[in-house]
Amino acid sequence: MVIVCGSANSWIQDKLLNNHGGLYNRVTYEIKLSPFNLKECEDYYKSNNVIFSRYDIAQSYMILGGIPYYMGYVNPGMSLAQNVDKLFFGKGAVLRDEYNRLFASVFVNPEAVKNIVQLLYTRNAGYTRREIVEKLGITDGGRLSGNLNALISSDFIIKYVPFGYGKREEHYKLIDPFCIFYLHFIGNQKRISEKFWQQNVSSSSVSIWRGCAFENVCFNHIEQIKRSLGISGVQTETSAWSKKEDDTEGTQIDLLISRNDNVINMCEIKYYSGEFKVNKDYYVKILKRQALLAENVSPKIAIHSTLITTFGLMKNEHSGAFSNVIVLDDLFKDE
Repeated sequence: MVIVCGSANSWIQDKLLNNHGGLYNRVTYEIKLSPFNLKECEDYYKSNNVIFSRYDIAQSYMILGGIPYYMGYVNPGMSLAQNVDKLFFGKGAVLRDEYNRLFASVFVNPEAVKNIVQLLYTRNAGYTRREIVEKLGITDGGRLSGNLNALISSDFIIKYVPFGYGKREEHYKLIDPFCIFYLHFIGNQKRISEKFWQQNVSSSSVSIWRGCAFENVCFNHIEQIKRSLGISGVQTETSAWSKKEDDTEGTQIDLLISRNDNVINMCEIKYYSGEFKVNKDYYVKILKRQALLAENVSPKIAIHSTLITTFGLMKNEHSGAFSNVIVLDDLFKDE
């Protein structure tokens, strides 16, 4: 009996799981170790005496991606902002160069894989395979397939069909929080303040990042969202709806959950420090998006406008825009 354990996913896939030589069809059992979800992050922090609010645990997930190895560096005596500076921006920051080390240790062709990841980072909705080939100037062949499959199996990216597109237009989307955080704030920047995060925690740049990063938190917690909607047993497909080149409306919907019970949950995702308030302009925008979506689906499909946010929806004359509200606590539920 041979037990193989490691993080070099592309090697394990090529040499063991997909081997066509002497090891063909010889793998008895495969265990995939995925990152922690939000509830598991909370439990892990508690076991290490780290006291964070769920608001901050969600932010730490946006940065560390639910990886226990990274979370183990968190100092219980520091705030989240202080920890982020210590890990990424301070003198001798232990995770400052982790991005490059990560790809070198996990992938056989780290530079080629990093090029794909850096391209996918530039568009939230992701790119088709054809677009990846064109923009990177690479060959569309087995090596690209291997790199994409390794990224998918390692939970760096997902493959999905955006709403309104055909199956031949599958998109590859970057969902790994650690990579998104690194490319957004560190990347090729040569000089960054050692207290960058504490100094910019309320800046527009960080707020914009939080909004996009929380979308990925939701994409990584679809089962928790379904459970909150009471549709755990319903077969669904998830996607986003982004503006096409010929789309004069410029519509973008963060998350669509298409259900086989003739319902689509049209989800708006908002990461706020308090209750989310719907004003008149936003109310009109939601109704417009709902009407536009209705034009593109069967008349038998019901559209439920759904808000996914941190602390709930403030009740006012426009809050009826949403028929369902999911809060941060719902994303922490495992059962």
